[in-house]
Amino acid sequence: MRWFTSLFSQYKGLRKEIYILFFGRVVTSFGSMIWPMLTMILSRKMGLSATMIAVVTVGAGALMLPANLLGGRLADRRDKKMTIVYCDTASIVCLLAAAALPLSYFTLGLFAAAGVCQSMEYPSYNALIADLTKTRDRDRAYSLQYLGGNLGLVLSPTIGGLLFENYLWLAFLIGGVSIAVSTLLIFFKIKDVTPEPDDGQEAVYQQGKEEQSLTRVLRENPLIVLFLVSMSLYFAAYGMYTYLLPLDMGRVHGDNGAVIYGTVSSLNCIVVVLFTPVITRLFRKLFDPQRILIGQALVAVGYAVFLLLLGSVPVYYLAMLLFTWGEIFSTIAEEPYLTARVPATHRGRINGFFAVVNAVLQGGVELLAGRLYDAAGSAAAWTLVLGVLGLSAAVMLVLLPRDKKTYPLLWTRQPEPAKPGPETSEQ
Repeated sequence: MRWFTSLFSQYKGLRKEIYILFFGRVVTSFGSMIWPMLTMILSRKMGLSATMIAVVTVGAGALMLPANLLGGRLADRRDKKMTIVYCDTASIVCLLAAAALPLSYFTLGLFAAAGVCQSMEYPSYNALIADLTKTRDRDRAYSLQYLGGNLGLVLSPTIGGLLFENYLWLAFLIGGVSIAVSTLLIFFKIKDVTPEPDDGQEAVYQQGKEEQSLTRVLRENPLIVLFLVSMSLYFAAYGMYTYLLPLDMGRVHGDNGAVIYGTVSSLNCIVVVLFTPVITRLFRKLFDPQRILIGQALVAVGYAVFLLLLGSVPVYYLAMLLFTWGEIFSTIAEEPYLTARVPATHRGRINGFFAVVNAVLQGGVELLAGRLYDAAGSAAAWTLVLGVLGLSAAVMLVLLPRDKKTYPLLWTRQPEPAKPGPETSEQ
């Protein structure tokens, strides 16, 4: 019982703004019903082939490239809280308009515009969490945000699957209202965004370099570039969860595919909620690159199980369990790794640049996977995805010993959860 209690007590002692962002993430994620179903909307509602779906989604992703770069610059130059509020407001307008109109390409265009605004706020959100925490606390802070996002998603995909056939407009409406609630929470409840003073010796790698350009910072930190390459390859393969999975389920199970996919996606969120605190605590002595490698391997195993036993519904849930464990390992380590090794003055721009690299690689892999799917079938497309995951892990293996040599202070500490003290409990 004591151990179970400690799973959640590990999140104590953070600044109150972190908990407000957590609740905001829960509410926003509850309304995220359209993105998981986008592939199925384009295939079942709009009648597009796998290749054309890839073209549409990559085109929408291309719109987000300048948004990510601009969002990164805004995160470093402007008030992060207000950047989030302004971008959320634009998203709300687009989603409510989409809910009021019949489903069409224009409606999907409004949804894409909302996604662009959400992409623009992404660097500010991540950089704000880093600003509000010490280096030693970031594992817990990002783990909590990830937990909140999936807590909101527990029922969202299943509800979306049930609304898919006749009430899709309601999914747009719920999305807009959810973001509105989150925005009001952040606007009225987050008052202090003063960066948290970091007195740990490992913070030396985060010293500000305001006078340097992003290009120069990346040139002086080649391991950051290597990390971005590995993680972008990983996310390109990870993104097939919302592309190839629903395509296969729709092809094999017909009209029931949307409901099956919705319940499988909900399992993903349930597993995240149940296991994120467990994995965060049990594997806290592992360092970030090590946890990422474990995550990449588990995602690959999950995909392989799905491919080998396609058609067996119970197997989908086993595959999703393995996949989600891998997702947890990778996600709770990604941002702590990055924010501990880049100048605090460039967090937003590096996050924006990272999102652009992700989008480009994911778009390329998705287009190629779509062509393979149409020309050679599901197995060929999944083989490509597994190959990309293998390449991602190979790059991380190359990075690991070099990282230990370049950032020794981040490898000598043992990352234990910080205990609440007077200075944190009163904030």
